[in-house]
Amino acid sequence: MAHIAWLGKKTPFCGNVCYGLTTTEELRERGHQVSFIHFDNPSRAGNNKTSLLANDPDVSLPYLIKSQVYTIPSPRAQRELRESLSRLKPDLIHASLTLSPLDFRLPELSQQLGVPLIATFHPAFDSKLRNLTANTQQLTYQLYAPSLARYDKVIVFSEMQAEVLAKLGVKENKLAIIPNGININQWEPSNEIYLTGLQKTLQGQLGDQRIFLYMGRISPEKNVEALLRAWKSVEPKGCKLVIVGDGPLRPTLENNSDFNRDKNVLWWGYESDLNKRVALLQAAEVFLLPSLVEGLSIALLEAMATETACIATDAGADGEVLKNGAGIVLNTEGVTSQLITLLPVLRDQPILTKELGRRARIRVKEKYTLQKNIDSLEKLYMNLLQTKKNNSFNVTDDLSQSPTQLPQSTQI
Repeated sequence: MAHIAWLGKKTPFCGNVCYGLTTTEELRERGHQVSFIHFDNPSRAGNNKTSLLANDPDVSLPYLIKSQVYTIPSPRAQRELRESLSRLKPDLIHASLTLSPLDFRLPELSQQLGVPLIATFHPAFDSKLRNLTANTQQLTYQLYAPSLARYDKVIVFSEMQAEVLAKLGVKENKLAIIPNGININQWEPSNEIYLTGLQKTLQGQLGDQRIFLYMGRISPEKNVEALLRAWKSVEPKGCKLVIVGDGPLRPTLENNSDFNRDKNVLWWGYESDLNKRVALLQAAEVFLLPSLVEGLSIALLEAMATETACIATDAGADGEVLKNGAGIVLNTEGVTSQLITLLPVLRDQPILTKELGRRARIRVKEKYTLQKNIDSLEKLYMNLLQTKKNNSFNVTDDLSQSPTQLPQSTQI
């Protein structure tokens, strides 16, 4: 079993946080030692200084600014990170990159410590560069590519994402495609014969209409406004749109006079309770994700696992996930007009939505389970550690066999 120093985020909630917490929990259950290093100011952690004890699995680094998109560490964060890693003595470092200046210093730091370095790189993107948001995300990839080339391995979630980085100069042999995974025993379809108490409660809150659901951040890149405009235009009879989530655009959209008069739009807000999120997806007939850019949406995989019919744009890897009949894929251009055409079809064809949901769960079971994800991650860890071990043996052999060929500066 390996000792892994995991660098990531625990707050505020986002895909990066979900990925880090889920992955490290599973690694610990499999017997690995995980030290989670994350940004959390000491005052918030309830102590007077950053935890640097070697036996403390949770190390906090101070920061100036932290958001769902990026993090600005405090000036002393780099020193405390180096001291933490020196005390913890991990077998390897795995950084779920937080879009922070520290990301660029990690290769140098890992070389100083002699520890293999892995990155999970999952900023959202649209490789077709069809809109301003996509261009902004492409700049992130261009900025990171030279640094990622110095990591021992870079994990990405899709073939498309790997192609983008390869075009930007990251060698293909450094890229490992390991898609996001979810626990399909947790995210599963509802039992139509027996409903739990929670499901009955939600059913009472949602009413007897057919549920179309969006779950995620309410921010510009998620393009929720396009969904709302299409819904207002069609007003599908007997259907309700439930929007689960929060974000900077929620007050603007919720209070928009064009949308707030529609009684068939329910603003649920952020839902922290895992069981309620599962039940909401189980209650939904259709899951809608109109994003302009994405990485690989965890919410999409969760909806697929609950046998909810899924409609998403081809931003990021989402189109790759739904291809060949596992869902309906939209173009990121003209999302509103595409939905205006599609919503009446989904309203009138419940047999279609049922079949799409069935195919969606099959796809997740084939490729996107948490078990497959962690199996691939463990294999990657072991290969890196074995390579390091072999290289150490080779260096020792060379030194013992050819002492006279040592560089002048190392001879005694």
